[in-house]
Amino acid sequence: MNDRTSGPERAEHEELARLLPAPAERDLPPGRHLHHKDTLMHLIDQDGDRTTARPRPRLLRPAVLLPAAGLALGGVLLTTLTVTGQERAPAPSAAGTGSHATAPRGAAVLLDRVASVAAKKGEQKVTGDQFVYVRTLQTENEGKFDGPVKLTEPREREVWITQKSGPVIDEGLIHQDGSYIPITVGVPDGETAVGYPAGLSRPTYTWLASLPTDPDALLQRLATEITTDQDARDTPAEDRDPDQDAFDAIGELLRETVMPPKTAAALYKAAAKISGVTEDSDAVDAAGRHGIGVARDNTRAGWRTAWIFDSTTLEYLGERSYLIRDTSMGKKGTLINQSAVLERAVVNALRERPSTEKPSTTT
Repeated sequence: MNDRTSGPERAEHEELARLLPAPAERDLPPGRHLHHKDTLMHLIDQDGDRTTARPRPRLLRPAVLLPAAGLALGGVLLTTLTVTGQERAPAPSAAGTGSHATAPRGAAVLLDRVASVAAKKGEQKVTGDQFVYVRTLQTENEGKFDGPVKLTEPREREVWITQKSGPVIDEGLIHQDGSYIPITVGVPDGETAVGYPAGLSRPTYTWLASLPTDPDALLQRLATEITTDQDARDTPAEDRDPDQDAFDAIGELLRETVMPPKTAAALYKAAAKISGVTEDSDAVDAAGRHGIGVARDNTRAGWRTAWIFDSTTLEYLGERSYLIRDTSMGKKGTLINQSAVLERAVVNALRERPSTEKPSTTT
């Protein structure tokens, strides 16, 4: 947004910005929602000078194209970036080079156990005309755009994601706060949009099943996918932390998909090879469930993210993130995100729920 923005437009932009989650110091805030993207800021800033645009890192989800009338509602589900107190990224490390460090023994043992449990689950047959359904609890930030985090109580959210190999523009549907919001994805191109095929930006069950199951090969594949996505957004390589990128990518895949057993096991084993991954002995998800965590500190952004597993069954429960130092988002120890996965399934239609086995007529 620049000085040419009119008063009413500025007020509208500020209201939209207020609905956004808290800004990060560099990287995207953790617990990114399925359709979060920098599209909202693109729409807000599109009348401004390109030379003054904020630098943005790689995003693992494609841009979301929302009608103007839906921006106020969609804004609470979008994530953007503000850069403050920038510091030089560390040199590329093992996850990006193919020579991997190993997590400390506690985390490595835990991830190996989780991988063994995941590998024993039954394989599913998922077709391109079906949808992955995920029901979660999510916290949202109601704090000021450039101020401290003010988290809501956890709110339930349902998502239906198409399993078409693509490219697709209509990716699925979100149900939250009583409203159904279409997920329309793609890159703006004049009056049209270019859809996204299955891939890291849109991980279908079939695409996930095609990934390497060797942990080293899998990390290399993810690094390639991330680099390609990063380059498309002109993010300099020296501004990325390959280890953090790999951890975040795996975290997104665990949180927002129905996973083939062999792929899930490989991802957990790959995570054990990421430098800086540690064990968190007691972590709590958004549903209040206590579990054991696998965590990593994002030292550049100033927060720790933990994947939470049931301490008995080793099932994935959710994720939580909190500050490890004082930042513009709050004091050290401040909770900045919390989620819980309540249900996952493959269904045959939008609005169909596993418990009802038929589309909902509720609007």
